[in-house]
Amino acid sequence: MIKILLTIIALNLYLHGHAQILKKNIPDKLIVLTFDDAPASHYSVVAPLLKEFGFGATFFVCEFPPNYKDSSLYMNWRQIKALDSMGFEVANHTRTHANVSKISQTAFNAELEYIEHKCDSLGIAKPINFAYPGYGLSAKSLEFLQDKEYVFARAGGSRAYDPLVDHPYLIPSWATHADNKSEILAALNQAQEGNIVVLTLHGVPDIEHPWVTTPPELFREYLQFLSDNKFKVVALKDLQTFINVDEAKRTIGADLSKSLKN
Repeated sequence: MIKILLTIIALNLYLHGHAQILKKNIPDKLIVLTFDDAPASHYSVVAPLLKEFGFGATFFVCEFPPNYKDSSLYMNWRQIKALDSMGFEVANHTRTHANVSKISQTAFNAELEYIEHKCDSLGIAKPINFAYPGYGLSAKSLEFLQDKEYVFARAGGSRAYDPLVDHPYLIPSWATHADNKSEILAALNQAQEGNIVVLTLHGVPDIEHPWVTTPPELFREYLQFLSDNKFKVVALKDLQTFINVDEAKRTIGADLSKSLKN
């Protein structure tokens, strides 16, 4: 009898903890689209297609060295401002695409604050979310993000995001490229039973980094699939509708032993 009571108490505590993390249940077919590095095609190709389908997205921007001033390769800040005006989320990818696992807190703050100040000067909403350049991260970088009061941080890992298990600073994602269509379509179907599928995309196409390019026709095919199958496609910031981030950070340990790179 005592064992049964203890089991019931433990189950109630478990369910209560989950209820505290979730503001409301995660719906099936919830997808987050994220775009890294600010290539020119995000403005010329990606944004118009997203608007056509009525989908949300997060653009993690940086000034990718050394050719960030080349407008044939990368967006300028006027175009990034236009993404914000279109209703998309502009988020932080550091100034120089820095590997934040290898820099001091002072340097980390400077990298983030450059993007924050650029956004502020242009009337772009202050970035609240972050993506690790090159998926480089460490326990210290998580502490730095907390000090800067960022909400979510996206990594890699090629697996679904479970808000009851994964720390908000270790959100896993799949990365698309020209040759992994079957993997991505299979991944999208994992958005069920409380799991959220997050995709990382680079250029559509990515001229300077062809190994991470997603051809525009393939990107449109993904969007058509999401639309035809009635997926809900949102920006990373929109997950706050479902997740009590402060409670998740308080109760979920940061498990750095899991795969966090693509």
